[in-house]
Amino acid sequence: MKTQLQNGTDGGPAEVHQTATDGAEVLTTSQGVAISDNQNSLKAGARGPTLLEDFVLRDKVFHFDHERIPERVVHARGFGAHGTFECTRDLSDITRAAPFQKVGKLTETFVRFSTVAGNKGSMDLARDVRGFAVKFYTDEGNWDLVGNNIPVFFIQDAMKFPDLVHAVKDEPDRGFPQAQSAHDTFWDYIALTPESMHMVMWQMSDRTIPRSFRTMEGFGVHTFRLVNAEGQSTFVKFHWKPRQGLQSVLWDEAVKINGADPDHHRRDLWEALTTGDHPQWELCLQMFDQDFADSFDFDILDPTKLIPEEILPAEPVGTLTLDRAVDNFFEFTEQVAFCTQHVIPGIDFTDDPLLQGRNFSYLDTQLKRLGSPNFSQLEVNKPRGCPMNNFQQDGHMRKGNRKGRINYEPNGFEEGPREDPLAGYVSYAAPVEGTKVRLRPDSFADHYSQARQFYISQTAVEQQHLRDALVFELGRCELARVRSAIVGHLRNIDEDLAAGVAAGLGLPELPAPATAARPTRQDLPPSDALSILKNGPESFAGRVLGVMIADGFDGTLLDQLTSAVTEAGGKVKLIAPRVGGAQDDRGDLREAQFSVQAGASVLFDAVAVLIGPEAEAQVAAMPAAQNFLRDAFAHGKFIGHAMAGELFKAAGLKGKADEGCFDLGLVDDGETVEAFVASCAKLRHWTRDGLARTAP
Repeated sequence: MKTQLQNGTDGGPAEVHQTATDGAEVLTTSQGVAISDNQNSLKAGARGPTLLEDFVLRDKVFHFDHERIPERVVHARGFGAHGTFECTRDLSDITRAAPFQKVGKLTETFVRFSTVAGNKGSMDLARDVRGFAVKFYTDEGNWDLVGNNIPVFFIQDAMKFPDLVHAVKDEPDRGFPQAQSAHDTFWDYIALTPESMHMVMWQMSDRTIPRSFRTMEGFGVHTFRLVNAEGQSTFVKFHWKPRQGLQSVLWDEAVKINGADPDHHRRDLWEALTTGDHPQWELCLQMFDQDFADSFDFDILDPTKLIPEEILPAEPVGTLTLDRAVDNFFEFTEQVAFCTQHVIPGIDFTDDPLLQGRNFSYLDTQLKRLGSPNFSQLEVNKPRGCPMNNFQQDGHMRKGNRKGRINYEPNGFEEGPREDPLAGYVSYAAPVEGTKVRLRPDSFADHYSQARQFYISQTAVEQQHLRDALVFELGRCELARVRSAIVGHLRNIDEDLAAGVAAGLGLPELPAPATAARPTRQDLPPSDALSILKNGPESFAGRVLGVMIADGFDGTLLDQLTSAVTEAGGKVKLIAPRVGGAQDDRGDLREAQFSVQAGASVLFDAVAVLIGPEAEAQVAAMPAAQNFLRDAFAHGKFIGHAMAGELFKAAGLKGKADEGCFDLGLVDDGETVEAFVASCAKLRHWTRDGLARTAP
């Protein structure tokens, strides 16, 4: 390729033109015609009108004008990755499903994470449910496990889904707010939908502001069936458990991350994939029979309920590894089509009414977005582990129609594919009977007991965060009746929770408890599996230490710190007054990834500040540096420091350094560095004053 400036005609301005040379790729129209000039349209004279015959301009602009497809109504903002699922337990006696037939069997996958309420241009750290959808390209067809990072949902019947989404989306008269639930219409809907209160507890917890896609769980939400070769059924609930451990951010961090880097989750996963830090999840199954279903306290078909793992353990059966970033976002992440009804032999549905409605809905969704029933022919959607043979034909963008005159079956020409009663999909022979009615079963009527169980399963820190989230969300509501109604529901969950939220909202008195179809059970025990802090990471692996440096800093200390973090499986990113970096005490320039203005401490899991004597006063006078340290301290992060006394003073932290702050410059034996990095594995110094009332 050759780049050159070419002068325009009649002495016109010079333009940059890049031309193909030596067999390089030649730019063409969509019809394959080589383009001679990609900078100027065809005109009648240099200053004359553009000519209608300019098919090169028409071809280029025509395609540009049609680049966008309708975004998803929900889960619009997403990020995808390729991966592999490895079976670690043979389940051939329980299910025919291809991925589970042999230990060590590998199945190609594609995973898409997403937020739910916001549009494609919204921020990553909205307080929102996260989608966790996995497409298995098995050797018996594609299987889509379309779930969320929360094991329950807001509603019990798909009939309510359009109203739920309308309520949480931007209000139609004003077009805002978007990507958030902190407004009247959402909470008005919730106040009139008590079945949502269990999900609300999860939504207001730190589960909806995860540190990363890599540090959140995934759930199939519904109860499904596993069916073996003899036609025997086992009920199942699907869980994805991250090997990276669970981790979330604080609400104040989320707000600031959205300002500093609204693509924070996308960037985090991209960097992990492209640097070889491949995230993994264990697929764990809760499997049970009809006797267990009959004896369990709640209806296993109710999507607003879960089965505590203390009652029914989630057994690991395989490992998902995300190991490759997409090479074109639109082609894969945008065009991937997940449908709950995409199942394979050995996987079957139950009569969960929300699941049944999702099965009905998803094909319409993909047809609307992708414009053709042939979306299964797109690279990201087509089966890869097995052939796709049928007599389907034509339609928009169809390719690969069968050759010849036969496009039907049965036929007497002995041409084309035929059904296979042995290998083909056979639905579980569940008996079905009943009168046609529009009724909710009585077994779905308890809306508060598991909500209470979730709340009491949280640590004191997590409970405080949940209360604060409710105060924030309801505080954004303009209608006093909405605020009061939600507190009435909270009284059916926990009186202390309701009182705390009421006090935060300044309610003059506690409203009466909401009318409950069933009394709240007080005997359900806490479940440690429902807490993030009780299931956090065991090391600093996969996380990032942000180190602020300034001229004259101790280069040997930075090397020790980098070595310790790398050995722990983490990464170090440098922040300096200038993005070009800073010189250490040996005169070596260390290149920084961020300037102080761009490298806010909220972007990192822990921080260190290493400053040289000559730069100490300069850095201490920088408001951005003060905010860096002040926020890190306020957010409970572990802080390493050397020659940072002036900055602590300028940030208002003089004399406040606690056991979560490590003076790395006291001794040069590396022990303090090792102790600092070891402490960073604990996520935060929860006992820091002002962070939380009680440590976990």
